[in-house]
Amino acid sequence: MNLTGLHILLTYTCNYECDHCFVWSSPWQTGVFTWPQLLDVFQQARELGTISDIYFEGGEAFLYHPLLLHAVNFANDQGWKTGIVSNGYWATSLEDARIWLEPLAGAGLDEIDVSCDVYHGDEQQDRFAQNAMQAAAELGITDTAVFTLDPPHETRSTDPRNQGEPVTGGGIMFRGRAAVKLVEGLPGQPWELFDACPYENLASPSRVHLDPLGYLHLCQGVVMGNLFERPLKDIVADYDPATYPIVSELLAGGPAELVRRHGLDPDPRYVDACHLCYTARTQLRSKFPHILAPDQMYGVQ
Repeated sequence: MNLTGLHILLTYTCNYECDHCFVWSSPWQTGVFTWPQLLDVFQQARELGTISDIYFEGGEAFLYHPLLLHAVNFANDQGWKTGIVSNGYWATSLEDARIWLEPLAGAGLDEIDVSCDVYHGDEQQDRFAQNAMQAAAELGITDTAVFTLDPPHETRSTDPRNQGEPVTGGGIMFRGRAAVKLVEGLPGQPWELFDACPYENLASPSRVHLDPLGYLHLCQGVVMGNLFERPLKDIVADYDPATYPIVSELLAGGPAELVRRHGLDPDPRYVDACHLCYTARTQLRSKFPHILAPDQMYGVQ
C-alpha cells in the first residue's frame, strides 16, 4: 500500500442534514478532533513517510474555523498539500467569503471544494458556492471546484479507472444516509449481480479517511484500524486485504459475497452495489464491531 492521501473528518457535526450524506452528519452528530489529537495524527503521518496530501472534511469543517486554520497552517509548514471540502454555508456574500478564506489563504491552503446541489440548504446555496469560488480566486487559491451530485435516478459511472478516487460529482452513491433516505421507488437489480466493489480500491488504497474517534476508513464505515490505539505505520504495514474480514469478501465477490459468506437474507433487488453493501454491513456490525464502525457512520444516535 502506498498511502499518499489522508482525508481528515475534522468533525461529524454539520449545520445541514443532507439525505445523500455518507457519514450521517447533522447538527446533533457528535465527534470533533482536538488540537492535541491532530498533532498526534500529523506526527504519525510524518513517521509513515508517504503522505503528500492532507484534506479536511466533515461534517462541516468550517464549524471549527480556528482549529481548521491552525491545522492547515501546521500541515502546510510540513510540506503537505492541503485542501478543504465544505458546504459553503459561510459564503453568504463575497465579502464574507473573503473574511473566512483570507486567513486560510495566508496559511497556505492549496485547494477549496464546495458541495452544491439540491440536497444542500436552499436556493441560496448556488450563490454561496459562487461567492466562495470568486473569493478563493481573488485570494490566490486557484485549485477550486464545485461538487454537484445528480438526482438519485442518475447512474454513477463504474469506470475502473476512477476506482479509489474521491467523489466529486455524478450520481448518488447509496451508502450512509442515502441508503436509507433515497432508495424508495428507485429501480433495482438482483443482489447477485453486485459481485464487485466498483468504487473503492480496497486492495491498495492511496487515500483513507480518518475520523475524530481515530478510526481509519477504507470506505466510510469499513475500518482498517484505529490510529489512537495503534500507530499508523503499523496499521498500514500489517494490512492484508486478502485476509482482512469484510474486505476479503468484497474483493472475492463484491457485496454479494458478503451475503453468501455470512448467510444473510437479502431483499430481491438493490439500487446499486453500495446499497447492498451498506445494508449487509448494518446486519454484520455485531459480528465485526471493530471493523464496521463507528456508530456515527451507521446513523446510530
